[in-house]
Parts: sequence; structure tokens; C-alpha cells
Amino acid sequence: MSSASSSPALQRRLGLGDAVFLGLGAMIGAGVFAVWTPAADAAGSGLLIGLVIAAIVAFGNATSSAQLAAAHPTSGGTYAYGRAELGPWWGFTAGWGFVIGKTASCAAMALTFAAYAAPAGWERPVAIAAVVALTATNLFGITRTALLTRIIVVVVLIVLAIAVAAGAAGPGSSDWLTPAALTGGGLYGILQSAGLLFFAFAGYARIATLGEEVRDPRRTIPRAIVVAFAVALVVYAVVAVVVLAALGPAGVAGSTEPVAAAAVSGAPWTGPVVRIGAAAASLGALLALIAGIGRTTFAMAREGDLPRGLAAVHPRFHVPHRAEAVLAIVVIVLVALVDLRGAIGFSSFGVLLYYLVANVAAFRQHTAARRYPRVLQVVGATGCVVLAATLPWQSVVAGIAVVAIGVVYRLASRRFTRAA
Repeated sequence: MSSASSSPALQRRLGLGDAVFLGLGAMIGAGVFAVWTPAADAAGSGLLIGLVIAAIVAFGNATSSAQLAAAHPTSGGTYAYGRAELGPWWGFTAGWGFVIGKTASCAAMALTFAAYAAPAGWERPVAIAAVVALTATNLFGITRTALLTRIIVVVVLIVLAIAVAAGAAGPGSSDWLTPAALTGGGLYGILQSAGLLFFAFAGYARIATLGEEVRDPRRTIPRAIVVAFAVALVVYAVVAVVVLAALGPAGVAGSTEPVAAAAVSGAPWTGPVVRIGAAAASLGALLALIAGIGRTTFAMAREGDLPRGLAAVHPRFHVPHRAEAVLAIVVIVLVALVDLRGAIGFSSFGVLLYYLVANVAAFRQHTAARRYPRVLQVVGATGCVVLAATLPWQSVVAGIAVVAIGVVYRLASRRFTRAA
């Protein structure tokens, strides 16, 4: 029995609405404001085809996560599912890739928020302050996290509605929906845009990591995953069409802030509003990341795959306070020393590995646990492999190196435990 078994437990305080908003906070992050530039650079208007491909892959992954969550209502997401369905090493590989990769993403989101919100020269201090403030929010309980996430998501959706209305009212571009524009990036470019878009809105895993804090999890988590995915997909599709219609493929590819540029083309006063929305979206993504990584770290520590001291639960607030405090310290160090906004390709590799394990685990589930046909798991797993192949080779090498470090760590820790 784990040494953490005598500790206070996580409590089931979240309903369906809370879970949906936590998922949306992860999915409608800074990516919805920024992903269009590299996607258009890769595929032009073909990013619309890329979005369809990304949605198909994401749907396969989302349904796999939903099916697994119904059978295993516990913290840790695919880490727990991989262990239960495939074995400890599968679960560890998914969990390690998620924790390490998404820790880098936390630093990137904090720096992205600061880029929008901080005066010149103050980006790192503001980013550190954001990490401290959001970690403190999480430490006061999951209901506080859910409330703040609701506020942030509502602000972001209002800003996006304003941007979409303003962009649609502008003069627009006439060359964005031609066959040449849709196919000009070629197959590789379209697949690359699909990979970018998948990473931007594939945050539904954050819902699954909260398996021990959701009421009626076998029913709530699968519904929340599907609802959050559907809402996020509609938001991304609407923004994609408006941005392309307002600026054209070349205009989107050449803009550093495409959503703001599209909005300003129809209503010049909207520029600062969109920047506020982008800053808020970065905070929402960071808040969801801290919560998700904390729960996965907690689950891994409880099983001995990370130091067991990280499995402690706060007696009053019922959160994995040590896991989240250690995460905050690591993220603050990264923010202070390294700019990871352009150097987290291995995070993408980790995400794809995480969902690959989820699809394989869901495929292996027996008939009584099945909610969706196996073909969806095949589509999800195949999509993960194909999208991984579009990553820069440096990202793949970095991802493999991170997994290898984790394997060595687990082997060494297990040997040390046996020797003791």
C-alpha cells in the first residue's frame, strides 16, 4: 500500500459545467490567437483542410479518453489508463512525456502572457508573478480553479466574438477560397498545419486528469470531454474562416497577430481588446496546465513512479499541494533562465505519445467497457503517428531523449527501491 494512503484524499467537487470549462480553458488558449500564422505559412487556405484533419484525429483521441475515463475514474489521465490496460511501462511513458513536455509548456504560456501584458523589459518578472498567482489559486482548491477558469473562458469568448464580428465587417479578401489557395501548400504543408492546429486545441486531456475530483465521473468526464471538444472546434473553425476572409492566406502568414489584424481591418478600436483576450487565454491555458500536471504528478508519485512525497494531499483544501508547489518552482526557474516559446517541440512529441498510448489502451478495452467503435481508436493512433512525422526532426530527437531520460530514471529508482 502506498505511503500516501493515510493522507487526505482528493474530493469530488466538480460538476459537468466545471469540467467543460476546465477543458475549454485548456483548449481555447493562446493558440486560437497565434496558430493561424504558422498554419497559413505552411498551407495557405489549406489550413482549413488541416483543421478538418486535426479535428478527425482529435475526435479519435477524445473518444478514446472518454471511454477510458468512464472505466477508470481516477487521477492521472492516460498515465492511469495506460497502467491499467497495458501495463506500468506504457503508463509511465505517457505520464512522463506529459509531465515533462507540459512543464515546458507552462513556462511558454507564462512568457506568452507576459509578452501581451507586461511593459518592455518586465516580461520575465510578470511571467513569474503569473505562475505564482495561478499556483496559489490552485492550492486553494479545485473549485477556486474552476471559478477562475470560467471567468477567463467567458472573457476570451467575448473577445473572440468581438474580433469575429469586426473581422467579418471589414473589406475582406477574395483569394482565400480558390482551389489554388486550398491546395497550394501541398500534402505536407496541409499535414503540418494539421499538426499545429491539433496541438493548439487538443487540451481535453486536462479533463481526464481530474478523475478523482469530478462528481459521477463515469458519466461526467466522457460528456465533458465531448462537449468541450465540440465547442472548441466550432470556435476554431469560425475564427479560421474569418481570419482568412479578412486577410487572405498571405496576409495571415505575414501577420504576427492575425486575429487582431483581422479585427482591426473592420474596427480599428478592437486591437487592444484582442490583446487583452490573448493575454487572458494564455492565463487560462496556464491555469489548466498547472492543474493537469499537478494531478498527473500526484498519480505517478502515488504509484512510486515519481518521489512518493509528491503524492501528499492538503488536509484542508484537498489538492496535491506538494506536486503543484514543486511544479511552480521548476516553471519559475525555466521562466527566469530560458525562453521556451520557440523551443518546446518535444512537448508536441510528448502530447502525441500521450494520446497514442490512450488510443492503444482504449483499443484493448473489453466489450463491456466499449462506448465507441475501435475504428476511432485506429484513426486516433494513426493520426498521432502521422502528425509526429510532420514535426521537425529536432523535436523528435528531443522527445525521444526526454523519454529515454525517464526510462533511465524509472529503472534506477526501481533498482534503488529493491536494494533498500
